[in-house]
Amino acid sequence: MVKHIVIWKLTDSYEGMDQQEIAQEVQRRILAMKGTVPSLRHVECGIDFNRSERAWDVALYSSFDDRAALDEYQADPEHAKVKAFVGAVAREQAVVDYEV
Repeated sequence: MVKHIVIWKLTDSYEGMDQQEIAQEVQRRILAMKGTVPSLRHVECGIDFNRSERAWDVALYSSFDDRAALDEYQADPEHAKVKAFVGAVAREQAVVDYEV
């Protein structure tokens, strides 16, 4: 099993949305991949409520059967659409992939 975790710091505004609205849209788009991206076994997406200086804004937790399934996810067209949006609204990103 492979775990894929990503966290983002978001821009303050984007196309009329404030940061909270951006976070909600990121969450909505990520969760919409459930059931549409075949290799995605589990997905969670949370919006930070801590709001401290050390906090990040949005977190993705997902799992895959193996590294090949993670590679399939990375190449999936639905994931590419989400990734493009998140790329437009994220100031920073950090990723961890690991096997259990």
